[in-house]
Amino acid sequence: MAKKVDSPLKGNIQGLGSYKAVDDLIHEEYRTQQALLEAQPTLVKRFLEGQARKLADSIQKNQMQASFNLPDKVILPGPGEKAGVLVPVPAEYREQWLGSVINRLTRADVRYVLRQRLAELEETADPAVAASARLIKHATALYMVHEMLPSGRTVVYQTGEDEEIPTFPVADKRSLASAITQSSDAIVEESIETEKRGELQTPFVPYARCFYLPQWVAFDEACHLLVKSTGEAEAYLASMQSFLGVLHAAVSIASYMMADALYQQKRYGMLGQLINQGRALAMFEAEDMIRVIKQRAASHDLNRGLSLSVPYFDDQALELHTRDFEVIPSGRIMFVPAFVVRASREEQAKVAQDTRLSPSTRKYLLNELKHLEQAFITTSKS
Repeated sequence: MAKKVDSPLKGNIQGLGSYKAVDDLIHEEYRTQQALLEAQPTLVKRFLEGQARKLADSIQKNQMQASFNLPDKVILPGPGEKAGVLVPVPAEYREQWLGSVINRLTRADVRYVLRQRLAELEETADPAVAASARLIKHATALYMVHEMLPSGRTVVYQTGEDEEIPTFPVADKRSLASAITQSSDAIVEESIETEKRGELQTPFVPYARCFYLPQWVAFDEACHLLVKSTGEAEAYLASMQSFLGVLHAAVSIASYMMADALYQQKRYGMLGQLINQGRALAMFEAEDMIRVIKQRAASHDLNRGLSLSVPYFDDQALELHTRDFEVIPSGRIMFVPAFVVRASREEQAKVAQDTRLSPSTRKYLLNELKHLEQAFITTSKS
């Protein structure tokens, strides 16, 4: 009797099916909570917005203590006898405090405390309290995504070779307007179309306008600085990290917010921009490090040892990190460019085997180390 052989695609098909099932559940949960919010009277909605604003502010400031109130009455979800009817919320549940003495001593994240308290309220036997907790959770997450963060341009990013996250912007020649227009940001562009009408002023340089929020673009495609200083570029990077941090906080409160269309748009637009600009900042700082080494070498200021901290952007942690290694040990050793070449090659071998780094992070760090090597190979030959 012939032995039955399963198709090699069977496991993959089953896996895709399970992912789709989870995705469907997330979207269904989002629609359910959104419908519950929309069913509430206008006064209840305004009350929930006020509580959401208050909680979102506490989360952003990571306060040790916070408070919120449940509405006096809510419309319950259906089906059921009381579905569609305003039901009072018991007075003893309306005022809620977050942050016990233990929470303050352990410096517990206010998001964790809020999520835990809302989960407890959702499990209560009183349907009005449970519905109120779900409404507070949904309104807070919705406020963080829709109101706390600016909306940007419609953008398209391409994925680089051997990379998973799209970070290279695709230029849209039809769009010249900016998400946020300031007179100080205007630049002058000349084109055949504007010769008869004079000069055309458009906000931000063309490359910046390919990103979600052009006002936070500090480097062009060649990693040249577009702002006045690296300090300003670092501030832009911090703003983008904070932007994604708010989105992450919203999902940590209500995981189904991943199904929100505006959440997807903002995350896609800002994630690609942050990684692109983070890598550009790392390369710019690496170039500056090479320049400083050459200056100090020319003045014989590197004859007592040299250690380097090569900056790189970790696209998993979404942070700028450094790779530290020794070029010349401490002591009276004359600096020779070949030392940097050798140390860079040795570090490249280590990075290539470092599984703690994502493939794309490893790729860009290796490019920087290769660039460092080439800079001093040229110096050696000259």
